Amino acid sequence: MKIIRFNKAESYEPQKDWKRVSICNESQISIEYFIKPPKHSSPKHSHPNVQVLVVLKGQLEVWSKKDGNKILNEMDTVYFEENEEHIVTNPLDEISIGLDIFVPGRSFDFWLKRLGK
Repeated sequence: MKIIRFNKAESYEPQKDWKRVSICNESQISIEYFIKPPKHSSPKHSHPNVQVLVVLKGQLEVWSKKDGNKILNEMDTVYFEENEEHIVTNPLDEISIGLDIFVPGRSFDFWLKRLGK
């Protein structure tokens, strides 16, 4: 068993006020808690991991080439296949919070590398 204390977990801001916290970082699965600031969009991206995104608070808009834009409300989820290009946007004027689950796990510094930080 491995316990990760949220207040001691690794975290960073890929962009201003976009906070990410690694609450599980294993090779088989990784889980990242995130706070998405108002009106923020992630850059269009893909990764070799499948992803499940869960909206914990607020609302998120997800885009994929195959399915276009879809709105997710609290406790809605979306599944992205491996290498599926997508964008995640917070359309609200307040923060939204979610969980990203990746299988197999992905490196927590994904956004630091991608954004050249």
